[in-house]
Amino acid sequence: MTRLRVAPAHQHGRDRLYVSLPGGTAVAWYDQDAGRVSLLPGASRDDVLAALAPYLSGEVTVGPPPVPTPADLDRLSLHPDDDLAPNRPGEELHAGLDARPASASRWFSRDPRPGELLAHQILGERLDLLEAGGWRVLHSIPLPGAARIDHLAIGPAGVLAVRTVNARKQRVQVTDPMVGTGRAAPLPQLRWARRAAERASLALAAAVCPVLAVVEASRLDVLPAPPDVRILRDTEIPALASLGGVLKPADIESLYATARDRRTWLRV
Repeated sequence: MTRLRVAPAHQHGRDRLYVSLPGGTAVAWYDQDAGRVSLLPGASRDDVLAALAPYLSGEVTVGPPPVPTPADLDRLSLHPDDDLAPNRPGEELHAGLDARPASASRWFSRDPRPGELLAHQILGERLDLLEAGGWRVLHSIPLPGAARIDHLAIGPAGVLAVRTVNARKQRVQVTDPMVGTGRAAPLPQLRWARRAAERASLALAAAVCPVLAVVEASRLDVLPAPPDVRILRDTEIPALASLGGVLKPADIESLYATARDRRTWLRV
């Protein structure tokens, strides 16, 4: 086996290096987080390790791919059209902006959607970093009636339905259920966050905590703090990685497998 190629890929919440033949057929992959090189049948151990040598660090286990978990099997049986895992933060905003006619470019500065999309992306990136701590994250989950759950995070601290508030360099004032951003008219963001969590709880048959995530606010005032909704700045998202005691790894994987199936959300 000669001229093996090594290319990075991000799949199922993990960064991997795939080793392939010149024609593109994969023969192995290296999961740095797990410290494991998985060899497919027919792959030469020596050739694969030689190709990966510049990238290997620390102790590495080499062998066949691990036996798939029940969650892996569920994923493999899921039709691509029903799999929500590839959804990007603000997926519906991407679609709307991509469909905008070129003649509308002069109105770009008045269109709030680019700013909203950026807020979704910032928050989505911070949530995705939680996966290193055993969390699973989905973005832009479509619900009946044109509603959406901005982000769903499933981890040791439970299931969180996260609603994004774009507040770039503006003051945000929360007075349950209204949220005022800058000089704009207040909106019932807390009511919407609670409703999204209720629908997620019905779909997953599990407790779901509503979260309001305020992105890049110059100031955040919450008076008084609601007892049932967690309100966070986007910079506070990493702190969720230190919380636990609610879900075990097997429960997280099971809920994630259910949540990523589009059909789960059709009747809520």
